[in-house]
Amino acid sequence: MTIPLPTVTPLRRSLLSVPSINQRALDKIHALDCDGVIFDLEDSVSLDDKQRARDNLRALFRDNPLREREAVIRINPLDSAFGRADLDLVLELSPNAVALPKVDTAADVEAVQGLLDRAGAASDLRIWAMMESALGVLSAGSVAAARAGAAPRLDAFVVGLNDLRKETGIPPRAGRQTLVPLLMPVVLAARAYGLGVIDSVFNDFRDAEGFEAECAQGRDMGFDGKMLIHPAQIDAANRHFGPEPEALAEAEAVIAAFAAPEAASLNVINLHGRMVERLHLVQAEALVAQARRIAERKANP
Repeated sequence: MTIPLPTVTPLRRSLLSVPSINQRALDKIHALDCDGVIFDLEDSVSLDDKQRARDNLRALFRDNPLREREAVIRINPLDSAFGRADLDLVLELSPNAVALPKVDTAADVEAVQGLLDRAGAASDLRIWAMMESALGVLSAGSVAAARAGAAPRLDAFVVGLNDLRKETGIPPRAGRQTLVPLLMPVVLAARAYGLGVIDSVFNDFRDAEGFEAECAQGRDMGFDGKMLIHPAQIDAANRHFGPEPEALAEAEAVIAAFAAPEAASLNVINLHGRMVERLHLVQAEALVAQARRIAERKANP
């Protein structure tokens, strides 16, 4: 089953993770300026509350679904006592994506692809893979390659550092320097196969300075955005992973320069003493399109 990627890349600067058992948090999400919500049925929900969490999501999607933002449901592992019921709920509610926890190999993604296809899931229902184990990081390339093979629904990676730190024994140091060698292969694998890639949560939402620094680092590493644990983190994530004013002005200048009649047949032009190629034009157009989508959403909240 061949499923094309969306023609327009969604905004993914800020993905707020919300425990599906927390009704108060669910009631507030429509007033928040995050780009998407990851409704968690896994780690943040106790064993006794799994059914109530599913019931909460069923009511939310029926009565007041998200609009203009991505809705992602994070399920329990399929081999757990709750995974199949979670996946049945995904099929019932048809969110934008289902997030699979602790993906170790391409087979994990391919298994869910097969279940969704056989159940007749909507063609635009995507799969997000949580990369949060040592084996998952080592397998990032082959997992991403499944997008071009047996799992065309695969659409994004989400890094989960809490589980990865626990498994590897790497301590949670400020700056994450010991984790950079583990993060970059995930980003590279995602980009090689056209996937989105979301940075891990920052656990202390009261540490605004530390969060700002980690957002800047994630942006520089190539992440599209960040998974968040608290609404207080949304504004900073949107700012760091959104277009910077200087970069946007530069992008507009590149577009204008290539639009000039004398540049119609050129692949390289001189822009203010700097050589600019048409590949930079593609990047500039993507940046301007992102800025336009942000502006449109602000105008129509």
